[in-house]
Amino acid sequence: MPSQTYHGSCDCGKVRFEVGLDLDAGTFKCNCKICWKGRFWGAVAQPDTFRLLSGEADLTVYGDRRRHHFCRYCGIKLFGRGVDGVRIVVSVAALDDADPKALVRAPVRYVDGLHDNFKAAPDFTEHL
Repeated sequence: MPSQTYHGSCDCGKVRFEVGLDLDAGTFKCNCKICWKGRFWGAVAQPDTFRLLSGEADLTVYGDRRRHHFCRYCGIKLFGRGVDGVRIVVSVAALDDADPKALVRAPVRYVDGLHDNFKAAPDFTEHL
């Protein structure tokens, strides 16, 4: 299935974006500290399919190797970028027009970010 354009935002609405995603291609959950503590569920997008529509000045960034972008007002994590700029990771929870049934159907891959092993799943994933 080709990518579909989704619209996303933070809770207070100051930051808005659109992104092309194919949810049937899969999503992921990671066990690194920031993903685990924030209950992050992501989908990878190509940079040319992501467009920030509003609120760039309202974003705050955390992290040095992976840049996690949050709304500085409501605290919602919206997306992340690698320092290489090769990919964007979008929070599927921030997608305003994603069908919840499509999210449930989307395959989930688990990655062991806690040990910087993004090619393998952690031993235990039930908590993610």
